[in-house]
Amino acid sequence: MSNVYPAAPTMAMRPDALSGVRTRRVVAVCIDFVLVSLLVAAIWFASIVLTLGLALFFLHLTLWPIVAFFYNGLTVSGRNMATPGMRALDLEMRMNDTGARVPFINAAVQAVLYYVSWCFPPIFLVSLVDSEKRCLHDIIAGVVIVRRL
Repeated sequence: MSNVYPAAPTMAMRPDALSGVRTRRVVAVCIDFVLVSLLVAAIWFASIVLTLGLALFFLHLTLWPIVAFFYNGLTVSGRNMATPGMRALDLEMRMNDTGARVPFINAAVQAVLYYVSWCFPPIFLVSLVDSEKRCLHDIIAGVVIVRRL
């Protein structure tokens, strides 16, 4: 007798769930970039005031990636399943195999891989050949971006 495990159910998507996703994602990323930058500026300014200028020596390069990591991880794994930029453009992130809410670690890994993929921009061309319009960082993180249900 062999151990046969049933495959995870695939997410049933609406026919229009992927229409216009790539264009909307580009605009959503721009909105989120501005919001993360504003958060970083506020945190940086507050830390400079609170540390009497010592933060100038420690936070100049490390703050933006840390804020972006938690911004994406917390907003996507939250109840809206999207960053503010994604919400503004009627998008949400779901697990690719089940369609369930994305856990924090998957959302944060997807964000890290997204920022790392900027080192080699042709990686973004994967979304042109993927049937679900997913980028390589989405595939590795096991997520899909769809129109809000």
